Amino acid sequence: MIRKSHERTGGPEGHFLVLAAAVLWGTTGTALAFAPPGAEPAAVGAVRIAVGGLALFAVAALRGEFRAGGVRWPPLATATAALGVAAYQPLFFAGVTKTGVALGTISAIGSAPVWTSAIGFLFLDEKPTVRWGIATALAVSGCALLLGAGGGVSVDAAGSLLALSAGACYAVYATASKRLLAEGLPHVAVMAVVFSAGAVLLCPLLATSDLGWLAEPRGAAVALELGLVATALAYASFARGLTVVPVRSAATLSLAEPLTAGLLGVLVLGEGLSVGALLGAGLMLGGLGITSVGREAPPNGRQQPGQAAGAAPNPE
Repeated sequence: MIRKSHERTGGPEGHFLVLAAAVLWGTTGTALAFAPPGAEPAAVGAVRIAVGGLALFAVAALRGEFRAGGVRWPPLATATAALGVAAYQPLFFAGVTKTGVALGTISAIGSAPVWTSAIGFLFLDEKPTVRWGIATALAVSGCALLLGAGGGVSVDAAGSLLALSAGACYAVYATASKRLLAEGLPHVAVMAVVFSAGAVLLCPLLATSDLGWLAEPRGAAVALELGLVATALAYASFARGLTVVPVRSAATLSLAEPLTAGLLGVLVLGEGLSVGALLGAGLMLGGLGITSVGREAPPNGRQQPGQAAGAAPNPE
């Protein structure tokens, strides 16, 4: 049960858990760099969701989270979260294929805070705070500098639109998942059901893809890292943090993903880091720091409608 003080403030450990999840997500690009040549990005994404969903389902079952009685699963929120997870994969990979990994990633992840704020404003009667706006502006500006520092970016309108659509799917998934967590459902069980359902929806993609690369040791290692670390562990941490952190703040904290990816590119893949990239990283760290510290009252300074005492707040 979440303490009342954390319902109101989000709690520093909640922010840390979301940041930890974003750091784990940031390993995805580096892992893909080690995938065998025959591994198609869209197929890798589908395998990632399948492996992660099975792992989350096993953990939730071992923890007895599916035996909890008296708790309902809202069908609309469950289906919406699963659709968001499933749609994100092909949209994201199609976007980065058309417009490049750098611009595609920045467009998808960088747009997520804007999408979540818009969803909250239009459907949940939430008004973004000034602190969130400043933090998001700094973080997104840092993303843009990191992108510009890479140079040689070819902008494709269709690819950018696909990547932005992927960011919207992420926002939909996160908001719907917050709704499920608000019902008091165990956080690992929520991720297990959402990702398992998303994997089922992606079965046609797996059925039509060449999965021969999984038979190679390097391919199997990539699939396990992406499924167990960058998905199962990352999203279990994200869900636990999301129980006490507003969705819009979680989306801003998720911008640590491209920052991590950039650092790994330098440290592991030997990529260069320009002065502009360093400045961009500094701005992102500043934005993430503003989001992570301090206290944030719930929207309108009041308890959300239908929120029971001791339960996680409704999507913020």
